[in-house]
Amino acid sequence: MTVTPTHLPRARRESSSTRSLSAVLTACVALGAVLMLVPFAWLIVASTHSTSEIFSSPPALLPGDRFWTNLSGLFTSLQFGVALRNSFIVSAVYTGLGMLVCSTAGYAFAKFRFRGRDAMFTLIIASLALPGQVTLVPLFKMMVALGWLNSYQGLILPNLALPFGIFLMRQAMQSVPDELIQAARVDGAGELRTFFQIVIPTMRPALAALAIFLFLGQWNDFVYPLIVQRTPEAYTVPVSLATLHGVQSTDYGQLLTGTLISVVPVLVLFLFLQRHFVAGLLAGSVKQ
Repeated sequence: MTVTPTHLPRARRESSSTRSLSAVLTACVALGAVLMLVPFAWLIVASTHSTSEIFSSPPALLPGDRFWTNLSGLFTSLQFGVALRNSFIVSAVYTGLGMLVCSTAGYAFAKFRFRGRDAMFTLIIASLALPGQVTLVPLFKMMVALGWLNSYQGLILPNLALPFGIFLMRQAMQSVPDELIQAARVDGAGELRTFFQIVIPTMRPALAALAIFLFLGQWNDFVYPLIVQRTPEAYTVPVSLATLHGVQSTDYGQLLTGTLISVVPVLVLFLFLQRHFVAGLLAGSVKQ
């Protein structure tokens, strides 16, 4: 419709109002981003100072010269390199196997009809309401009975079937057209070939989001590894850093340096998968 001269003032007011709202929203997002980055910036600065400098008044706001000293002390006193290796192995293997388990379970719940399917899925969703501490004692007794204390499998295998991961993949799998799967079966493709060559390539955004959740959860897990890993040679990064808290004193310079190093792998993974992350979270929200 052509805008007549009598409509111009109203159109200009609406355009001005839209620009004002956009400017306010942009300012709010920028302020939120700054507030979220301030603690990380302080972590970087504090990792370059000693404990006395960190707690000095006024606090140090510029980087110091203690980073390499803190880093050297961290690797010397804690066997921090061993903890990093353990965390990398456990998190990487757990993420790969967890993606396989959650995606196959989600595919089964989304595309197959079998007796008890809805009841099983409801039970999986209900398990999300249980705090993780409820399962710590049974899991510990199982690990003792299996002889899996101080082992990688003791950290990796118990939590592979992550309820949230199954829910996420089931919702994403529902967006795959049934006709596409039926066409693959008519062409002679078996179930495994259909799943890995037809379904999985369309699930890359959801799998990227799932990979971030799995890796982040395993990398940052503290309570369960603290219970089942009994010696320093088996510690993961969070458990290793926790040993820096002494009874009388704590070297916060080394602690914050180790915390900074532990953040880097997660940031790298997120930056690598960020273009798929939002799309993966929205997968399945709109049915076709």
